[in-house]
Amino acid sequence: MIQAAANNFSHRNKLGQGGFGEVFRGRLPNGQEIAVKRLSKSSGQGVGEFKNEVALVAKLQHRNLVRLLGFCLEGEEKILVYEFVSNKSLDYFLFDPDKRKQLDWSIRYKIISGIARGMLYLHEDSRLRIIHRDLKPSNILLDSDMNPKISDFAMARIFGVDQTHANTNKIVGTFGYLSPEYEMRGQISEKSDVYSFGVLILEIISGKKNSCFFQSDGGENLASFEWKNWRAGTPLELLDPFIGDIYSIDEVLRCLHIGLLGVQEDPADRPTMASIILMLSSHSTKLPKPRQPAFFLQRSTERQSKELELDESTSRSMPWSINEMSVTEVGPR
Repeated sequence: MIQAAANNFSHRNKLGQGGFGEVFRGRLPNGQEIAVKRLSKSSGQGVGEFKNEVALVAKLQHRNLVRLLGFCLEGEEKILVYEFVSNKSLDYFLFDPDKRKQLDWSIRYKIISGIARGMLYLHEDSRLRIIHRDLKPSNILLDSDMNPKISDFAMARIFGVDQTHANTNKIVGTFGYLSPEYEMRGQISEKSDVYSFGVLILEIISGKKNSCFFQSDGGENLASFEWKNWRAGTPLELLDPFIGDIYSIDEVLRCLHIGLLGVQEDPADRPTMASIILMLSSHSTKLPKPRQPAFFLQRSTERQSKELELDESTSRSMPWSINEMSVTEVGPR
């Protein structure tokens, strides 16, 4: 039935390619539109991981999360059926010179706030405590009203009610969005997601990919660039010119401030998602001063010596944010 709904998984029905397989648009016999995630046989996701995603997503209900409608596990076929979200993913708009003109500041602010509410639900308000581990623009879907819906829980980690952090030998996620303690030591916590959210905020405000910015701007990532401008008193240098002239300076500065708080090196310095919601909703809330971001890069000999001090044996010789592939099995450094 799913195969028929997706027109035999025709290329014309393809919506995109995820870390674990392809996503197709479909229509059920009753006329309901669906998104069909067909996991590739080489995806590396076994039956156990597949059942994990099904069990996980089936229990989650929030307006800023993609809703699971059903699944199919038959032979080698592993398929998830989600609600259809009409406007594709955030990266489809954000990184396209023409389409990102549609993202004025009010829409971007709504997207940032909606993602924060969805992440708060995952971290604190659902029956489970869930760490997403792969928060990035391609995993944020937009409905017809441009409301964000967080998707792709295949790599999520379920925590116990009182559990605050864990260690893992299996690093999953996307370089450029991984927190330093997770990427280097395999330490997972809610603050790992907060780091990814901080990067995401800076991308939404700038309209630039963290990785592409690194390559084109002389070895700086978005956080490094914004940190320097923040300290120099020119924080709006990062603002996407496509936003135009109609925006709230206070809202933009507050979001940039939250982004910098999220990408701080020490997880203890990063705010919780509950604090971030408060920071976004109450403009009278005083925000703490951000500290130097993790992976802070400087164009000088000082930068090179610091990198050597950090770890000469790691892959620091390759910029950490260039590879945008989703990593499904890498040992922590």
